[in-house]
Amino acid sequence: MGLLVVGSVALDSVKTPFGAVTEALGGSATYFSTAASYFTDVRLVAVVGEDFPEAHLAFLKGRGVRMEGLQRQPGRTFRWTGEYGEALNEARTLDTQLNVFQSFRPALPASYLDSPFVFLANIDPELQMDVLRQVKRPQFVACDTMNFWISGKRDALIKTLGAVDMVVINDGEARALAGEVNLVKAAGKILAWGPKTVIIKRGEYGVLMFNGRATFAAPAYPLEQVFDPTGAGDSFAGGLMGFLAQKGEVSDVTLRQAVIHGSVMASYNVEAFSVDGMRALTQAGIEARYRGFSALTAFEHIPL
Repeated sequence: MGLLVVGSVALDSVKTPFGAVTEALGGSATYFSTAASYFTDVRLVAVVGEDFPEAHLAFLKGRGVRMEGLQRQPGRTFRWTGEYGEALNEARTLDTQLNVFQSFRPALPASYLDSPFVFLANIDPELQMDVLRQVKRPQFVACDTMNFWISGKRDALIKTLGAVDMVVINDGEARALAGEVNLVKAAGKILAWGPKTVIIKRGEYGVLMFNGRATFAAPAYPLEQVFDPTGAGDSFAGGLMGFLAQKGEVSDVTLRQAVIHGSVMASYNVEAFSVDGMRALTQAGIEARYRGFSALTAFEHIPL
Protein backbone atom coordinates (compact mmCIF):
# COMPACT_ATOMS: atom_id res chain seq x y z
CA MET A 1 0.00 0.00 0.00
CA GLY A 2 1.20 3.53 -0.70
CA LEU A 3 3.23 5.37 1.93
CA LEU A 4 3.53 9.16 1.68
CA VAL A 5 6.45 10.93 3.36
CA VAL A 6 6.95 14.69 3.56
CA GLY A 7 10.29 15.95 4.84
CA SER A 8 13.76 17.12 3.88
CA VAL A 9 16.26 15.97 1.28
CA ALA A 10 19.67 17.41 2.06
CA LEU A 11 23.40 17.32 1.59
CA ASP A 12 25.17 16.44 4.85
CA SER A 13 28.77 16.91 5.90
CA VAL A 14 29.45 14.71 8.93
CA LYS A 15 32.50 13.93 11.02
CA THR A 16 32.71 11.10 13.55
CA PRO A 17 35.68 9.48 15.30
CA PHE A 18 35.65 6.90 12.50
CA GLY A 19 35.78 9.16 9.45
CA ALA A 20 34.05 11.97 7.62
CA VAL A 21 31.94 12.68 4.54
CA THR A 22 31.30 15.93 2.68
CA GLU A 23 27.96 16.79 1.08
CA ALA A 24 26.68 13.22 1.27
CA LEU A 25 23.05 12.34 0.64
CA GLY A 26 20.99 13.10 3.74
CA GLY A 27 17.74 14.57 5.04
CA SER A 28 14.87 13.08 7.03
CA ALA A 29 12.80 12.09 3.99
CA THR A 30 15.84 10.50 2.34
CA TYR A 31 16.63 8.18 5.25
CA PHE A 32 12.94 7.41 5.75
CA SER A 33 12.32 6.66 2.07
CA THR A 34 15.38 4.45 1.74
CA ALA A 35 14.40 2.31 4.73
CA ALA A 36 10.70 2.16 3.81
CA SER A 37 11.44 1.24 0.17
CA TYR A 38 12.37 -2.29 1.27
CA PHE A 39 8.76 -2.84 2.34
CA THR A 40 6.34 -0.76 0.27
CA ASP A 41 5.65 1.85 -2.41
CA VAL A 42 7.07 5.17 -1.14
CA ARG A 43 5.82 8.56 -2.32
CA LEU A 44 8.27 11.37 -1.57
CA VAL A 45 7.47 15.07 -1.11
CA ALA A 46 10.46 17.36 -0.59
CA VAL A 47 12.46 20.14 -2.24
CA VAL A 48 16.01 20.36 -3.59
CA GLY A 49 18.01 23.07 -5.31
CA GLU A 50 19.34 23.16 -8.83
CA ASP A 51 22.70 21.95 -7.51
CA PHE A 52 21.35 18.60 -6.24
CA PRO A 53 23.37 15.76 -7.80
CA GLU A 54 21.63 13.58 -10.36
CA ALA A 55 23.38 10.53 -8.89
CA HIS A 56 21.39 10.94 -5.66
CA LEU A 57 18.13 11.17 -7.60
CA ALA A 58 19.11 8.05 -9.52
CA PHE A 59 19.69 6.18 -6.25
CA LEU A 60 16.24 7.03 -4.89
CA LYS A 61 14.57 6.16 -8.19
CA GLY A 62 16.53 2.91 -8.22
CA ARG A 63 15.03 2.05 -4.85
CA GLY A 64 11.58 2.50 -6.41
CA VAL A 65 10.82 5.76 -4.58
CA ARG A 66 8.24 7.80 -6.46
CA MET A 67 9.54 11.29 -7.17
CA GLU A 68 6.55 13.21 -8.58
CA GLY A 69 6.44 15.22 -5.36
CA LEU A 70 10.09 16.26 -5.35
CA GLN A 71 10.33 19.96 -6.20
CA ARG A 72 13.51 21.31 -7.81
CA GLN A 73 13.76 25.06 -7.25
CA PRO A 74 16.33 27.72 -8.21
CA GLY A 75 18.94 28.02 -5.51
CA ARG A 76 20.99 25.75 -3.32
CA THR A 77 19.93 22.53 -1.60
CA PHE A 78 19.49 22.35 2.18
CA ARG A 79 22.86 21.63 3.83
CA TRP A 80 23.74 20.45 7.33
CA THR A 81 27.19 20.07 8.91
CA GLY A 82 27.74 18.26 12.20
CA GLU A 83 30.13 16.16 14.21
CA TYR A 84 29.97 13.46 16.87
CA GLY A 85 32.24 12.72 19.81
CA GLU A 86 33.39 9.32 20.99
CA ALA A 87 30.06 8.56 22.67
CA LEU A 88 28.09 9.15 19.44
CA ASN A 89 25.06 10.08 21.56
CA GLU A 90 24.26 13.43 20.00
CA ALA A 91 25.49 15.46 17.06
CA ARG A 92 26.95 18.92 17.49
CA THR A 93 25.60 21.11 14.71
CA LEU A 94 28.32 23.22 13.14
CA ASP A 95 26.34 24.79 10.31
CA THR A 96 22.81 24.76 8.92
CA GLN A 97 21.93 26.30 5.57
CA LEU A 98 18.21 25.94 4.87
CA ASN A 99 18.45 27.44 1.37
CA VAL A 100 15.44 26.30 -0.74
CA PHE A 101 14.04 24.35 2.22
CA GLN A 102 13.34 27.65 4.00
CA SER A 103 10.48 28.46 1.61
CA PHE A 104 9.31 24.85 1.13
CA ARG A 105 5.54 24.50 0.82
CA PRO A 106 4.49 20.86 0.32
CA ALA A 107 2.25 20.37 -2.70
CA LEU A 108 0.91 16.86 -3.17
CA PRO A 109 0.59 15.58 -6.75
CA ALA A 110 -2.82 14.17 -7.64
CA SER A 111 -1.31 10.68 -7.68
CA TYR A 112 -0.40 11.02 -3.98
CA LEU A 113 -3.73 12.26 -2.62
CA ASP A 114 -5.11 8.79 -1.91
CA SER A 115 -2.07 7.60 0.08
CA PRO A 116 -3.40 5.33 2.85
CA PHE A 117 -0.31 5.67 5.06
CA VAL A 118 1.25 9.07 5.77
CA PHE A 119 4.38 10.10 7.62
CA LEU A 120 5.02 13.76 8.43
CA ALA A 121 8.73 14.19 9.12
CA ASN A 122 10.08 16.95 11.35
CA ILE A 123 8.95 19.98 9.36
CA ASP A 124 6.97 22.98 10.60
CA PRO A 125 3.81 21.65 12.31
CA GLU A 126 1.73 24.16 10.36
CA LEU A 127 3.03 22.57 7.15
CA GLN A 128 2.26 19.13 8.58
CA MET A 129 -1.36 20.19 9.04
CA ASP A 130 -1.42 21.61 5.52
CA VAL A 131 -0.39 18.19 4.18
CA LEU A 132 -3.19 16.53 6.12
CA ARG A 133 -5.68 18.94 4.58
CA GLN A 134 -4.53 17.80 1.12
CA VAL A 135 -4.52 14.02 1.56
CA LYS A 136 -7.85 12.17 1.25
CA ARG A 137 -8.97 10.04 4.21
CA PRO A 138 -5.68 8.33 5.08
CA GLN A 139 -5.86 5.07 6.97
CA PHE A 140 -2.97 5.85 9.32
CA VAL A 141 -0.95 9.02 9.96
CA ALA A 142 2.24 9.38 11.99
CA CYS A 143 4.49 12.35 12.62
CA ASP A 144 7.89 13.31 13.95
CA THR A 145 9.07 16.62 15.38
CA MET A 146 12.13 18.27 16.91
CA ASN A 147 13.08 20.63 19.73
CA PHE A 148 13.02 23.65 17.40
CA TRP A 149 9.27 23.21 16.84
CA ILE A 150 8.60 22.12 20.42
CA SER A 151 9.93 25.42 21.73
CA GLY A 152 9.00 27.67 18.80
CA LYS A 153 5.57 26.41 17.69
CA ARG A 154 4.27 24.43 20.62
CA ASP A 155 0.57 25.24 20.16
CA ALA A 156 0.65 24.36 16.46
CA LEU A 157 2.49 21.13 17.26
CA ILE A 158 -0.06 20.08 19.88
CA LYS A 159 -2.80 20.75 17.32
CA THR A 160 -1.00 18.47 14.86
CA LEU A 161 -0.68 15.76 17.51
CA GLY A 162 -4.43 15.82 17.87
CA ALA A 163 -4.80 15.02 14.16
CA VAL A 164 -2.42 12.04 13.90
CA ASP A 165 -2.57 8.41 14.98
CA MET A 166 1.04 8.09 16.15
CA VAL A 167 3.99 10.28 17.07
CA VAL A 168 7.61 9.10 16.87
CA ILE A 169 10.09 11.20 18.85
CA ASN A 170 13.28 10.76 20.86
CA ASP A 171 13.50 10.79 24.64
CA GLY A 172 14.80 14.34 24.94
CA GLU A 173 12.01 15.63 22.72
CA ALA A 174 9.39 13.70 24.69
CA ARG A 175 10.59 15.23 27.95
CA ALA A 176 10.69 18.74 26.48
CA LEU A 177 7.27 18.42 24.87
CA ALA A 178 5.52 17.01 27.94
CA GLY A 179 7.49 18.89 30.57
CA GLU A 180 8.09 15.61 32.39
CA VAL A 181 11.39 13.93 33.26
CA ASN A 182 9.85 10.47 33.57
CA LEU A 183 9.18 8.98 30.13
CA VAL A 184 6.12 7.03 31.26
CA LYS A 185 4.51 10.24 32.53
CA ALA A 186 5.64 12.09 29.41
CA ALA A 187 4.05 9.48 27.15
CA GLY A 188 0.80 9.63 29.10
CA LYS A 189 0.62 13.39 28.71
CA ILE A 190 1.32 13.22 24.97
CA LEU A 191 -1.33 10.51 24.51
CA ALA A 192 -3.85 12.83 26.16
CA TRP A 193 -3.32 15.33 23.32
CA GLY A 194 -4.71 12.90 20.74
CA PRO A 195 -2.34 10.36 19.20
CA LYS A 196 -3.27 6.74 19.90
CA THR A 197 0.36 5.60 20.04
CA VAL A 198 3.56 7.25 21.24
CA ILE A 199 6.93 5.79 20.28
CA ILE A 200 9.97 7.11 22.10
CA LYS A 201 13.40 6.48 20.58
CA ARG A 202 16.20 6.08 23.11
CA GLY A 203 19.24 5.63 20.88
CA GLU A 204 21.58 2.90 22.14
CA TYR A 205 18.99 2.02 24.81
CA GLY A 206 16.30 0.99 22.34
CA VAL A 207 12.65 2.02 21.92
CA LEU A 208 9.55 2.38 24.09
CA MET A 209 6.00 2.23 22.71
CA PHE A 210 2.92 3.38 24.63
CA ASN A 211 -0.75 3.20 23.61
CA GLY A 212 -2.56 3.76 26.90
CA ARG A 213 -3.29 0.06 27.29
CA ALA A 214 0.12 -1.55 27.13
CA THR A 215 3.82 -0.71 26.96
CA PHE A 216 6.28 -2.38 24.61
CA ALA A 217 10.06 -2.12 24.91
CA ALA A 218 12.64 -3.17 22.31
CA PRO A 219 16.42 -3.10 22.73
CA ALA A 220 18.90 -1.60 20.32
CA TYR A 221 20.78 -4.20 18.29
CA PRO A 222 24.29 -4.78 19.68
CA LEU A 223 26.75 -3.83 16.95
CA GLU A 224 30.52 -4.15 16.78
CA GLN A 225 30.84 -1.04 14.62
CA VAL A 226 28.80 2.17 14.65
CA PHE A 227 30.18 4.68 12.17
CA ASP A 228 27.51 7.36 11.91
CA PRO A 229 24.19 7.67 13.80
CA THR A 230 22.91 10.43 11.49
CA GLY A 231 19.47 9.48 10.20
CA ALA A 232 19.03 6.53 12.56
CA GLY A 233 15.71 7.85 13.86
CA ASP A 234 14.41 8.54 10.35
CA SER A 235 15.52 5.09 9.18
CA PHE A 236 13.72 3.61 12.18
CA ALA A 237 10.54 5.47 11.25
CA GLY A 238 10.89 4.37 7.63
CA GLY A 239 11.21 0.71 8.52
CA LEU A 240 8.34 0.96 10.99
CA MET A 241 5.92 2.74 8.64
CA GLY A 242 7.05 0.75 5.62
CA PHE A 243 6.24 -2.51 7.39
CA LEU A 244 2.82 -1.23 8.51
CA ALA A 245 2.03 -0.15 4.95
CA GLN A 246 3.14 -3.55 3.65
CA LYS A 247 0.79 -5.29 6.08
CA GLY A 248 -2.02 -2.85 5.35
CA GLU A 249 -3.29 -2.96 8.92
CA VAL A 250 -2.40 -1.47 12.27
CA SER A 251 -2.89 -3.63 15.35
CA ASP A 252 -0.96 -4.29 18.53
CA VAL A 253 0.71 -7.25 16.84
CA THR A 254 1.73 -5.41 13.67
CA LEU A 255 2.88 -2.36 15.63
CA ARG A 256 5.23 -4.46 17.73
CA GLN A 257 6.56 -6.19 14.62
CA ALA A 258 6.92 -2.80 12.95
CA VAL A 259 8.97 -1.42 15.85
CA ILE A 260 11.43 -4.30 15.43
CA HIS A 261 11.61 -3.83 11.66
CA GLY A 262 12.28 -0.14 12.25
CA SER A 263 15.05 -1.06 14.68
CA VAL A 264 16.50 -3.43 12.07
CA MET A 265 16.74 -0.66 9.49
CA ALA A 266 18.23 1.79 11.99
CA SER A 267 20.86 -0.78 12.96
CA TYR A 268 21.96 -1.14 9.35
CA ASN A 269 21.93 2.62 8.84
CA VAL A 270 24.44 3.40 11.60
CA GLU A 271 27.00 0.94 10.23
CA ALA A 272 28.04 3.38 7.49
CA PHE A 273 27.87 7.06 6.55
CA SER A 274 24.86 8.57 4.78
CA VAL A 275 22.49 5.86 3.49
CA ASP A 276 25.35 3.56 2.53
CA GLY A 277 24.47 1.05 5.24
CA MET A 278 21.11 0.47 3.57
CA ARG A 279 22.13 0.69 -0.10
CA ALA A 280 22.65 -2.99 -0.77
CA LEU A 281 20.45 -4.76 1.75
CA THR A 282 18.67 -7.98 0.90
CA GLN A 283 15.41 -9.28 2.26
CA ALA A 284 17.34 -12.21 3.66
CA GLY A 285 19.60 -9.83 5.58
CA ILE A 286 16.65 -7.91 6.96
CA GLU A 287 14.91 -11.09 8.08
CA ALA A 288 18.10 -12.47 9.64
CA ARG A 289 18.53 -9.39 11.80
CA TYR A 290 14.81 -9.42 12.65
CA ARG A 291 15.27 -12.96 13.99
CA GLY A 292 18.35 -11.73 15.83
CA PHE A 293 16.21 -9.12 17.60
CA SER A 294 13.74 -11.82 18.59
CA ALA A 295 16.54 -13.93 20.06
CA LEU A 296 17.78 -10.98 22.13
CA THR A 297 14.69 -10.96 24.32
CA ALA A 298 13.50 -14.58 24.14
CA PHE A 299 13.17 -16.29 27.51
CA GLU A 300 11.04 -18.94 29.18
CA HIS A 301 8.85 -18.38 32.18
CA ILE A 302 10.33 -19.96 35.30
CA PRO A 303 7.64 -20.99 37.81
CA LEU A 304 8.17 -19.60 41.30
